[in-house]
Amino acid sequence: MLSVLLRAFGILLMLTAVALPLARAPDRSPESLVARWAPRPSELVEVGGLMVHLRDEGPRNDPTPLLFIHGLGSSLHTWEGWASALRAQRRVIRFDLPGAGLTGPFPEPQPQDYRSETLARFTLQLMDQLKLRQVVLVGHSLGGEVAWQLASRAPERISRLVLLDATGLAIEPLEVPPGLRLARVPVLGWLGQSLLPRGVVEATLEAVYADPRRLTPEVVDRHFELLLRDGNRQALRQTLLQQQPGRDVERLAGLRLPTLLLWGEKDRVVPPAAGAEFARRIPGAQFQVLAGLGHAPQEELPARSLGALQAFLPPR
Repeated sequence: MLSVLLRAFGILLMLTAVALPLARAPDRSPESLVARWAPRPSELVEVGGLMVHLRDEGPRNDPTPLLFIHGLGSSLHTWEGWASALRAQRRVIRFDLPGAGLTGPFPEPQPQDYRSETLARFTLQLMDQLKLRQVVLVGHSLGGEVAWQLASRAPERISRLVLLDATGLAIEPLEVPPGLRLARVPVLGWLGQSLLPRGVVEATLEAVYADPRRLTPEVVDRHFELLLRDGNRQALRQTLLQQQPGRDVERLAGLRLPTLLLWGEKDRVVPPAAGAEFARRIPGAQFQVLAGLGHAPQEELPARSLGALQAFLPPR
């Protein structure tokens, strides 16, 4: 029996030795990613010593531009479906958060602090840099948490608030995507900073969609390649470790601005029960469930989720 176990262990070691080089995914420089993921109208704007990747489209005379904030491990590209439908009539601004996309991590020696309240203050700095007096603020997942943190701290800068499958409440997920489970395990999280099988990224995104058949190879490529941006994997792990669900939720009761809560009916990462709890805590908030969609409605089926947003926007 012992000899069988030793033989099996030896085979496992051999397979591991073969698999590790195949899974190795070295960091990539921002410059190597620009051609595919930052063509025009992308631009870089310096904010607090960090070069922020953003896109600013649509009429500049729009009195209330839309500012979009993406979720954990994502990028400004997640809003493309909505932005392409809106930019003919509205000014649409989207950007890569610190620690994500082509923006990348905070430069040393700045603290690697990716808590939602820190990202909210950073977003306010970006608004100042762009001379945005007031915006319609739209946030997805972690970006939704950043959005309500910002709105609670600077309500005079936000005309309307849209939270899309937002985080921040202490409500257990029905499912944790594979990549996020692995990143939270100390040894595996450390290994993930040099090893990143594309299949893990794909499985993680499949858990986010209600119907995995809607997931395209280009979306998987985008998430995979931008995670390889120098420093992003470390920043993603830091973000996960720094999350404190339930922190600052008392601020929600102080929000006094029109608020729309949009939730995918089949969201298992942040279930609709979280949307109902946000609706209970935010005075006057509208809560709408999007049938047949998962955690990223704006990406999974943009047209199906866009109508609710358009109906909520103030007239120009």
